[in-house]
Amino acid sequence: MSLVVAIAALAVGTYTMRLAGVLLRERLDLSERVTRILPMAAAALLAALAATATFTEDQAFAGWARPAGVAFGALLAWRRAPFVAVVVGAAAVAAGLRLLGVP
Repeated sequence: MSLVVAIAALAVGTYTMRLAGVLLRERLDLSERVTRILPMAAAALLAALAATATFTEDQAFAGWARPAGVAFGALLAWRRAPFVAVVVGAAAVAAGLRLLGVP
């Protein structure tokens, strides 16, 4: 029962935070500099999250197979490959390296 309460509390909190952004947007005056930097901050946060997921697992180094797969996927994305090819290619490289014994 406590799991359901926790999930409901998180759902209400998430909805409230999103609603506050919409309702308070007009009341909050941001400087031009902050308005310019805000999209870059979101991109930096996403890049940091991707790097953390790529290189760490259980607060330790994840091994070389995962970063190699991510690098291959990034190369395919840079070459404008279809999304499915990027995902399958990255997974294939990581799986192949793990099959060869690379951690």
